[in-house]
Amino acid sequence: MAQYNQDLLNSRGLKITPATIEDLPDLVELVANLLDEQAAFTSNRRKHERGIRLILENPSRGRIIALRNEDHVIGMANLLFTISTAQGGFVILLEDVIMHPDFRDQGLGSHLVDYVIDFAKQKDFKRINLLADTLSERSHNFFARLGFEHCELSPMRLVLSQ
Repeated sequence: MAQYNQDLLNSRGLKITPATIEDLPDLVELVANLLDEQAAFTSNRRKHERGIRLILENPSRGRIIALRNEDHVIGMANLLFTISTAQGGFVILLEDVIMHPDFRDQGLGSHLVDYVIDFAKQKDFKRINLLADTLSERSHNFFARLGFEHCELSPMRLVLSQ
């Protein structure tokens, strides 16, 4: 497992920080690009912006963590907060771990997820639940290398509105 190392990222002109409302255009673009690659979703920038804004404007709902270079957000992780009655405390639902295509396969995504894990430990979260595309073996292998395991639970959904 890679280890989050801000000094290493700094040497490459990169840093990881919580996203802010000023990052909204870059975050929307990252989500849109990801969903354009996935058959199960349809990209809708207006909806992406609304969803991202809901998180950024209310930190009690979650955080968006941004990996940035000098000019743009080049990677992001969406952390949503909920409570587990089984764990007796707060847990994170980790969605939308996204790297800009030009920055994939450089180990940067591992640093981003390790930052998330460090954040969760520091804030005493009990567990991180991950949603990953079932059709992407590459994605599953990436998260397995970082210590995530399959469990007996399987996500299901009921779409209430379009």
